[in-house]
Amino acid sequence: QVQLVESGGGLVQAGGSLRLSCAASGSIFRINAMGWYRQAPGKQRELVAIIFSGGSANYADSVKGRFTISRDNAKNTVYLQMNSLKPEDTALYYCNALSNNVYWGQGTQVTVSS
Repeated sequence: QVQLVESGGGLVQAGGSLRLSCAASGSIFRINAMGWYRQAPGKQRELVAIIFSGGSANYADSVKGRFTISRDNAKNTVYLQMNSLKPEDTALYYCNALSNNVYWGQGTQVTVSS
């Protein structure tokens, strides 16, 4: 079992920045990748960014150049640095971990005002 706890969401004006954190606990040695997804009202959940155990990362086209995913292995934490935020980035952001199962955090709200 893997437990994920997100933090760092909030309200920010367009052009601003936020950093999301996701702390993992439990069977973390089995985690192959961790990522961030988001879901806006009336829309499907979508992948924002993912970082693999080898360190490589992938991003959605809509956030490339603005968001950066990183990890601190010593703290078992993954971060999502979000810069140049846009109103369309408003969503509930979920942390995700892939091991022998798929695990989700509870979500943290990000709201970007215009």
